[in-house]
Amino acid sequence: MSTSTNELRLSFNNDDPNSKQFASTLNKRVNEYFTSTGKSKYGNFGMYFKTVLMLAWFFIPYILVILFQPSGWSAIGLMVLMGLGMAGIGLSVMHDAIHGSYSSNSTINKIFGYTLNLVGGNALNWRIQHNVKHHTHTNVEGHDEDIDPKAILRFSPNSPLKPIHRFQFIYAWFFYALGTFFWVTFKDFGKIIRYTKEGLLKKHTQSVTSEYLILLVSKVLYYTYIIGVPVYFTSYTGGEIFLGFLIMHLAAGMGLAVIFQPAHLMSDVVFPAPNNEGQLQYSWLVHQLYTTVNFANRNSVLTWYCGGLNFQIEHHLFPHICHVHYPALSKIVKKTAKEFHLPYLSIDTFFGSLSAHTHMLKKLGKAS
Repeated sequence: MSTSTNELRLSFNNDDPNSKQFASTLNKRVNEYFTSTGKSKYGNFGMYFKTVLMLAWFFIPYILVILFQPSGWSAIGLMVLMGLGMAGIGLSVMHDAIHGSYSSNSTINKIFGYTLNLVGGNALNWRIQHNVKHHTHTNVEGHDEDIDPKAILRFSPNSPLKPIHRFQFIYAWFFYALGTFFWVTFKDFGKIIRYTKEGLLKKHTQSVTSEYLILLVSKVLYYTYIIGVPVYFTSYTGGEIFLGFLIMHLAAGMGLAVIFQPAHLMSDVVFPAPNNEGQLQYSWLVHQLYTTVNFANRNSVLTWYCGGLNFQIEHHLFPHICHVHYPALSKIVKKTAKEFHLPYLSIDTFFGSLSAHTHMLKKLGKAS
């Protein structure tokens, strides 16, 4: 896709009668589900209890490390637990809050969205990249940052192919594991500057200055407790502290990657390209069906941990609805998609999704 095409203002094809009827029918059925059950579209007690557990999953190992200063495998194990707790906070708490689906109260959503800052990230950067860019134009190169060229990684058949890409199905996992490490160290700074230049920061906040201040203060606080406290209050060496920090982020990065990456990078998904006028082939709802994949929907433990993001189709169709409702909504979505002869892409198992994603990485590493 050329630079001029990337700069096009995109639009969806909302004129197709089948797509219109699908959207009308699906929204009606989902609304009827909530009306008939009397359930709120937002979080419930289970969601709030999970929030406490996820925060404890991250901070209890941290406290144990500071108080008892374990060594060897015990220390490594606690760092891995912290990393998985960090990923859990992102998947199951922050994610819903920034989408506005955690609570009907916007202030509560904002507060719990800042749990991302608590573990080293930045809520506004995430909202712009994920909510605005990814959810609006899923798998559209030049508009969805999740598939934009990533140096030596190729996530779209529309991206330039390099010789090294033939090995990405092997080395991609190393870079996936480093994902959160890159975010908390330098990526957030680069993103906020770029979003400022693109005018996106001004569009999505009342004060650009305050967002820079929030970024700087939250980073200082994060590095104070995650690095400074161990330096001053434990006998660990600087090298040991950095190694623990790295292990924690490797666990967190991999925990996030195995959930987010398979959801849109599979052989059956479409990578839509707009026409010369910037129009995409499908309506927005139908676009999500063609670009998104569910996996391991019968795995209740995985569903709980990953914030229902293995029900990625339901999440993309209804990002304003809390993930605790996705298993129930999936039956409605699947039935309705079938009635209108639209795809409902799903892989039965978690490891099956990882295998399929690896196959897709291999496929994208070769000339088509």
